[in-house]
Amino acid sequence: MGHLENKVAIITGSTYGIGEAIARILAKEGAISIVTGRTQDEGKKVVGEIISEGGKAEYFRLDVTDEKRIEELMKQVYDKYRRIDILVNNAGVAGPNKPTHEYTKREWEWVFDVNVTGAFLCTKYAVPYLKMSGGGNIIYMSSIYGIIGAPDIPAYHASKAANRVMAKIDALLYAKDGIRVNSIHPGFIWTPLVENLLKEQSAATGKSVEGLKNELDALHPIGHIGEPNDIAYGVLYLVSDEAKFVTGSELIIDGGYTTT
Repeated sequence: MGHLENKVAIITGSTYGIGEAIARILAKEGAISIVTGRTQDEGKKVVGEIISEGGKAEYFRLDVTDEKRIEELMKQVYDKYRRIDILVNNAGVAGPNKPTHEYTKREWEWVFDVNVTGAFLCTKYAVPYLKMSGGGNIIYMSSIYGIIGAPDIPAYHASKAANRVMAKIDALLYAKDGIRVNSIHPGFIWTPLVENLLKEQSAATGKSVEGLKNELDALHPIGHIGEPNDIAYGVLYLVSDEAKFVTGSELIIDGGYTTT
């Protein structure tokens, strides 16, 4: 028996990167991972691999800016499995990497539509089903830059600060319903987002991506940046019974980056 046997877990933005790692780890521990994202081929590939490894998973197409689709998905999942136990609000975008004063209103709002309003809508439509299931867990995927500042991708950092506080608000609102809500704050994890940032820096500076990655590794006391599974295991802890006394908390997983 795994830690999450027959729990139903919806992970937004789980067709690649951190979300994919979360879906795989939760399924490995017995959950039915509901893989969501906008790309069907990638989603079905992830599901197929989870199933081939002995896990349970199903793909549902989802754009977290589409309120009607979110409402439909939550109902579809509950109607099929008769429960929803876990929601991981992982879907997110980085937005343009330029100073605040150069942002257009549309660029700023796009980041918040995905990272903040998308997470709000998923929580809004999941909570009634979590209540009917007897409680559960919600995770907001924030960032170390939801806690500290940095002179880049300003809309992303601001949105992640919002995710941090949203988790605390919901932890207070739904504790009486047996719903625990926490935020996770990854540091630099080798994902397409970080790789693309390094590619942009490489184009601007002439340094190689490998050289920039080595420089980034050196900024971490532990000696290197993280991997998606490092975050996935943090999610596993927070949604498992071992964390039954943990709600409204911030789990920082950053290799010591924010301690320097």
